[in-house]
Amino acid sequence: MTAVASQAAGTTESSGLDRGVMAVFAGLMLGSLVASLNMTLVAPALPTIVAELGGLADYSWIPISAMLASTIVTPVAGKLSDVYGRKPLYMTGIVVFAVGSALSGLAPNFWFLVFARFVQGAGMGFIMPLSQAIIGDIISPRERGKYQGMMGASFGLASIIGPAAGGYITEHFTWRWLFFVNLPIAVLTLVVIWFFMHVPNERRPHKIDVWGSVTLSLGIAGTLLATVWGGVQYPWSSWQIIGLYAASAVLLAAFVWIERRAAEPVLPLQLWKSSIFTFSNIASVGVAMSMFGAIFFLPVFVQGVVGNSVTNSGAILVPMLVAMIVTSVLGGQLISRTGRYKVLLLVGLASMGVGYYMLSTFSVSTTNQQVIVAMVLLGLGLGACMQTYVLVVQNSVSRQDMAVATSATQLSRSIGAAVGLAVLGTILSQGMASSMARYLPASALAKLQASGGGATATAVFDPSQLARLPPAIELGIRHGLADALHPVFLVGVPIIAIAFVATALIKELPLRQTAHVTAGRQVARSTGAEESPLS
Repeated sequence: MTAVASQAAGTTESSGLDRGVMAVFAGLMLGSLVASLNMTLVAPALPTIVAELGGLADYSWIPISAMLASTIVTPVAGKLSDVYGRKPLYMTGIVVFAVGSALSGLAPNFWFLVFARFVQGAGMGFIMPLSQAIIGDIISPRERGKYQGMMGASFGLASIIGPAAGGYITEHFTWRWLFFVNLPIAVLTLVVIWFFMHVPNERRPHKIDVWGSVTLSLGIAGTLLATVWGGVQYPWSSWQIIGLYAASAVLLAAFVWIERRAAEPVLPLQLWKSSIFTFSNIASVGVAMSMFGAIFFLPVFVQGVVGNSVTNSGAILVPMLVAMIVTSVLGGQLISRTGRYKVLLLVGLASMGVGYYMLSTFSVSTTNQQVIVAMVLLGLGLGACMQTYVLVVQNSVSRQDMAVATSATQLSRSIGAAVGLAVLGTILSQGMASSMARYLPASALAKLQASGGGATATAVFDPSQLARLPPAIELGIRHGLADALHPVFLVGVPIIAIAFVATALIKELPLRQTAHVTAGRQVARSTGAEESPLS
């Protein structure tokens, strides 16, 4: 009788745990959906947006502003959630993101849109790291692989819908609706989280590392500004660029000094003593740089060089994102079954490297089929890698470092995305000046630059302007844009190679099979009484 009762109690506890986990996980999936749509809906429309609001030379500012804000917020998100609770901070991120979406849809000019995207990015800076931290709290590392695989799949699912829907909305309505569609999803997410997400959180007094956060944020922002402006707005040797880099170096040095003395540093330097943490974050930077480079610059190639419509350019990203879903889900299941992850990461990076090399060989004669093959290879690799580095880091740290280590890994991803977009955008802007001159007469070049806000290639993104171009001029612009994009994609190959080497150096630890806390209703074994979790 005792054995039967014990077994029944264990079954009830397991069932309650599963229900609790899935209720929490539903809220996280919706939050991931909102953040994912932010990137994938807008990506194919960016050429259209810059053609209307600003020149192609400013193209990268729209994604960079969101990435920069996310980078600034991410380091403090985990620490603040320790003080105020995961759930309130997660909901705050959703609200801030929704406000940024509304402002983006109402943007009257280019720089207001950049500001609104900055607000959106601040919301993402809470959503993404806290979703990973919550998963790390309630699910054991051994089981976490399949849940993080499902999170990656939700990103991929939103990504499949996003590019095609984004292209269709832009072409048949207006790009402003790309931001407004986020609002009902955000409201639904808030409702689900408010009523169903119950996340235990051991709150304890904390000291917020204000000066560490300020110096890190300003140091990163200065580095990104110098990288984006260098060779475009100002010469590389100008006092503006040199001054920004010098100021950033001083700020980052001050950040290190502060972190070594802070009671509770925003980014504990001792984490970097772990080779697993260090190499995982180096690899995360490389994967993020290559991922966002493909998502945001491939539509430029497909629309500007191949000549596809906005709708088709969005649809052509779909094979990459379908492949991402497949390897994200299957890879997560494989990790949970075997407890091994390193080989999967290395194979994924190798696939990404081949895909990026293919992109670097594309020209005006490239077909949609060739683009799709490269996209599938990239997607297979991204699905295997994107969520796995977070798992690797979480498995190597203690409970008290879980949130800050997760935020640090998300910070690495945000820095990689922002720096990648800044570097690749600068390469594109500088390359266009010389490449266009090789294919266009000086008089035609000057006329197009005047009408395109300084960016000649915007003519091929604007149907009304394109219709007025002589065929020879249109072909010249396409050739010039293809030449300018060649080094953009070629740079991705050594970046992925560095990520591959860093991953090969990661020491593979066995995955723990216990979670730090329990989701939902907790069953007290000793008394049989139920405890209400903090939420």
